[in-house]
Amino acid sequence: MVEALDLRSPRRLHVTNVGGAGMSGIATLLVEMGHEVSGQDPASDTPFLAAVAAIGVEIHTGAGAADLRGVDAVITSTATPADHPAVLAATTAGIPVLHRADALAAICGQRLTVGVAGTHGKTTTSAMLATLLASAGVEPGWVVGARVAGLGASAAWGGAGPLVVEADESDGTFLRLGAGAAIVTNVEPDHLEYWGGEAELRAGFERFVAAVDGPVVLCLDDPGAAALVAAASHPVTYGTDPASHYRIGSIDAQPMGVRFLLQHGDAEFEVVVPAAPGEHNAGNAAAAVAMAHQLGLGLDVAVGAMATFGGVARRFEGRGEAAGVVLVDSYDHLPTEVRAALAAARSGDWGRIVCCFQPHRFSRTEALWRTFADAFGDADVLVVTDIYPAGESPRPGVTGQLVAAAVQEAHPDQLVIWQPSLDDVVAYLGATLRSGDLCLTLGAGDLTTVPDRVLALLAERAR
Repeated sequence: MVEALDLRSPRRLHVTNVGGAGMSGIATLLVEMGHEVSGQDPASDTPFLAAVAAIGVEIHTGAGAADLRGVDAVITSTATPADHPAVLAATTAGIPVLHRADALAAICGQRLTVGVAGTHGKTTTSAMLATLLASAGVEPGWVVGARVAGLGASAAWGGAGPLVVEADESDGTFLRLGAGAAIVTNVEPDHLEYWGGEAELRAGFERFVAAVDGPVVLCLDDPGAAALVAAASHPVTYGTDPASHYRIGSIDAQPMGVRFLLQHGDAEFEVVVPAAPGEHNAGNAAAAVAMAHQLGLGLDVAVGAMATFGGVARRFEGRGEAAGVVLVDSYDHLPTEVRAALAAARSGDWGRIVCCFQPHRFSRTEALWRTFADAFGDADVLVVTDIYPAGESPRPGVTGQLVAAAVQEAHPDQLVIWQPSLDDVVAYLGATLRSGDLCLTLGAGDLTTVPDRVLALLAERAR
């Protein structure tokens, strides 16, 4: 059994893979709590490395072992191998080695924690909740898997308010947090290699909800989330379903945002979400407002504070415009997410929607490729790349062509283009995009580098 990390007094801690989204958040919280933190990352250009260095984290890059003298514990991620130099050195020296989930649980144990869970939507919803609480003067802390516009960082310890945590189900982390309140946006099959099957995944969500003593905000429109009502001691529901405690109505989808009516009892408010388009984001915003209200914030105050939400990096993020083409990048990589992102795009007045999709992980593609067949119906042109491995080894016969073939078979009249490499994608888009188009890149991998490259090509073409 892993020894619990006692954070009531100052500690010296070492964090592996510290430049990643999740581990940089852990390091940030620990520093702001008053602990001394060092970190290690295999590359010097990992996205969040500069941010943690700026707050005083001593950084070591490369494959060699860092200096662990005086370190009370080493904190590792799921991506940290058992033969990592820091792990081996800590084991030899008798220093405890803890998984990120155990460190996050120790952090959450220091204050009221709101865990925001769900197969998708949890990053945006947790960012919305943290933003509106901060705007309302509640002084929350937060740890979110992406940079939050308006808050300036993906993680902060904050002040006297609750700690808003994106509660990850991919490796069971959410079961260790000890959350006092929770949101579940939806439950759909994903990460089945970890869980062993869909039934086990759903049982995991039931255990998460059952362990929460305070309010559990659940989407009544989603069958998976709705099924958790019986497991919650204090269930609170939201959605378009008339039985919802917080009822969504009259959704007005806009190109880069959404407005909707929110009813609770006899009260009705117009909610304005300026930087998250689509009906699915009306649901995410309703969840955040409902939780803020359950935590004691006036409903009118929570609704007003939602108007300050500035968006989340890689969640329908505008990346620029050149030669009359607008480029938007989004992290969506599951069929429901893809369908929602394209529906949001369709609410705009673009001449064409040119969607470029990068499948994520060999295991996920092998399990889900058939379910993408009807996900791209709102795209006028679909470009599919090869799979972003995210550390996985290739599997025989599993490539991005499976997704392209599934869409083409289901919709033979749809224009589907297979461009395996990102260089191929950039060249194709640079030659194909025209004024009035929306170019929407979808995926959780390095496809996010494509918009800047395409913008440069289009700008050059326009000269």
